[in-house]
Amino acid sequence: MKAFVLRSYGPPSALKLMEIDKPVPRDDEVLVRVRATSVQPYDWHLMRGEPYVARLMPGGLGLRKPKIAILGADVAGEVEAVGKAVTGFRPGDEVYAMSKQGGFGEYVCVRADELAPKPANLSFEEAAAVPLAANTALMALRDQGRLKPGQKVLVNGAAGGVGTFAVQLAKALGGEVTGVCSHRNVDLVRSLGVDEVVDYTKEDVTRLGRRYDVVIDNGGGHSASAYRRVLKPTGVHVLIGGRGGRWLQPAGHMFATLAAAPFLPHKVRQTDVVGCKENRRNLIALAELIEAGEVTPVIDRRYPFEEIPAAVRYSEEGRAAGKIVVTVAKAM
Repeated sequence: MKAFVLRSYGPPSALKLMEIDKPVPRDDEVLVRVRATSVQPYDWHLMRGEPYVARLMPGGLGLRKPKIAILGADVAGEVEAVGKAVTGFRPGDEVYAMSKQGGFGEYVCVRADELAPKPANLSFEEAAAVPLAANTALMALRDQGRLKPGQKVLVNGAAGGVGTFAVQLAKALGGEVTGVCSHRNVDLVRSLGVDEVVDYTKEDVTRLGRRYDVVIDNGGGHSASAYRRVLKPTGVHVLIGGRGGRWLQPAGHMFATLAAAPFLPHKVRQTDVVGCKENRRNLIALAELIEAGEVTPVIDRRYPFEEIPAAVRYSEEGRAAGKIVVTVAKAM
């Protein structure tokens, strides 16, 4: 099979298109023929091995070389074969998953308990936009933020991959939503159903005198003390990520906020989607919302499989509104 393989840290050119052996599923795994994947910051952080501090952390990126050779956390495709212990899936089933790796190849093995039926009303490309970003947004709002109907929620970075899902999911959960984005994405964010849009190039949302029950800190543009000005004392500051950097960021922003947490009146919680053990349950819940028309993936650009390095390069620019998807193989 063909796959883009990462042997050493580096720029997008470090991804080499190679012919490798097709993986064989273990007893509890499903072999998926990948029809589409997505490209997102998770991938290029792993590709570059940045921030460098993450290479030193337990379970981190790998000190001298990448632990993951084939990137691509989001997978949408068809079941090719199943392991001996797998029930509930059979060849030909259309599925999607957050596999953490392997999407940049024509085939990938995924544990059956991380796989879910693809939303019936989405194409493979649309479905590939969902897993990591939408799962992150769902966990941040439902599990860490514990958003309740009628509560006010602020979504920073509302035009990004996670942000576009967070806005829609917050509305689906009954929240009153304010989205923060740049001027060029105001119309997009407004189209997602927000109650208010704040253009951060013109206004600082932490100085407008408004109070929120939940803040989704997806952009990393403000300190913990700044968010104190906009959160109710009973509110929740949910950390997702921040602006990338070579040495410390976005880890530094998260460490600093967590360190300040004991001195703040509100709660601070962190969303760890990579360590989540409920991916299948979450993907099924997301599929229900998507099929009900309450959530729709926002796609910025589409690339063919051979142009994955170009897709990663565009993702690194940080200008994508919504998701970047890649067609790995067309459905027959």
